[in-house]
Amino acid sequence: MQVLVIGAGVIGLATARAAALAGHDVVVAEAANAIGTGISSRNSEVIHGGMYYPSGTLRGLHCVRGRRKLYAFCASHGVPHRKCGKLIVATDREEQKKVESIHAQGLRNEVEGLRMMDAAEARALEPALSCTGALMSAETGIIDAHAYMLALRGDLEDHGGRIALNTPVERISRAGAQWQVRFGGQEAGTVTVDAVVNAASFGAQALAKNTEDYPADRVPKLILCKGNYFSYTGKPVFTRLIYPVPVHGGIGIHITLDLAGRMRFGPDVEWIEHEDYAVDPARADSFYARIRSYWPGLPDNSLMPAYSGIRPKTAGRDEPQQDFTIESPAQHGLPGLVHLFGIESPGLTSSLSIADEVVSYL
Repeated sequence: MQVLVIGAGVIGLATARAAALAGHDVVVAEAANAIGTGISSRNSEVIHGGMYYPSGTLRGLHCVRGRRKLYAFCASHGVPHRKCGKLIVATDREEQKKVESIHAQGLRNEVEGLRMMDAAEARALEPALSCTGALMSAETGIIDAHAYMLALRGDLEDHGGRIALNTPVERISRAGAQWQVRFGGQEAGTVTVDAVVNAASFGAQALAKNTEDYPADRVPKLILCKGNYFSYTGKPVFTRLIYPVPVHGGIGIHITLDLAGRMRFGPDVEWIEHEDYAVDPARADSFYARIRSYWPGLPDNSLMPAYSGIRPKTAGRDEPQQDFTIESPAQHGLPGLVHLFGIESPGLTSSLSIADEVVSYL
């Protein structure tokens, strides 16, 4: 089967790899001039445990299953990563209740390595921490996201797959039992394939609207939610990731580490109308206030603007969090077509599991 995957982010690459391993003839069309230039390279690079997401959701299923697959993939492909663990911390009685509910949800999701700790136990692990209690997630880790995408690309190409960069897809039309795909760029044209996977992230909704016979009422809205990150100019004081309780739109301004041990903070939640990756230095004020609730020792003038990412949400500021949307032929009635919407965090962690589900629909 000839399969076209649209988008060379982590989800598109994982899906293309899985399709190639299954014996399909695979091409990836990417509008940019390189792989993974969007949300895949603008995140915390965290391998998530899977304790936040409600039972029965795609987020809950794919995060846990994907995490297990991702650690095995990293080990077999030499992708730099570290299972450093994280603490979700409470700083008062109300937050303590929230942390306990996250623990309970994690147990329902069959997340391994979870343990509630009192303040003394948490501080014994991380002496700079201030909290009333914490949840340890031993299975949380960090990863070199770019190295991961290069490994996915390597597997894809080793199995005959190809990536066409600078190839924006403009329209998908029916061609009998197949699909005709029109693309732009310097060598604009059309290609006819047996199956199409729309993993275009921010462009997924527009592409779905330009898919012949695809019901317009099945296309969710696209809401852009920016997350800003600040780097820490001092020496690292934590050896694990430190997370506060989640906030609406995200899982809180947390302390994360890179593989060299350097600390950075983020993301916050900034609802925006258009793509804009500039980090406003003034947002550091809210970072200092939040971080000092669990790390009082954060020095003044120690945060520097780093980078930002944008979450492609399908729900807005005052709406309930939405699940991943994987639109299969069984749902929309068009064979050989899968649209993916709202694949934000924990998309990187979930990528190998999502890929397996998508390929099963082909």
